[in-house]
Amino acid sequence: MDVVLNVLLIVSSLILIASILLQSGKSAGLSGAIGGGAEQIWGKNKARDYDAKFDKITKISAVVFMVSALAMAYIQ
Repeated sequence: MDVVLNVLLIVSSLILIASILLQSGKSAGLSGAIGGGAEQIWGKNKARDYDAKFDKITKISAVVFMVSALAMAYIQ
């Protein structure tokens, strides 16, 4: 059981790190102000879909990480 929880903790932490780093920021910054005109017209829904997926992956991996960490602490 200890090995399974360790593997689950490591995998969920890596997924959590990757999903947080791949999310786009709240503001596009200077690049969004300069070249964001076409992106706002054509790519708006695509960006929302990706952000929604990464948001859901982040939430799920955070819950799995917390539960597995608490289970590891309870076992030890």
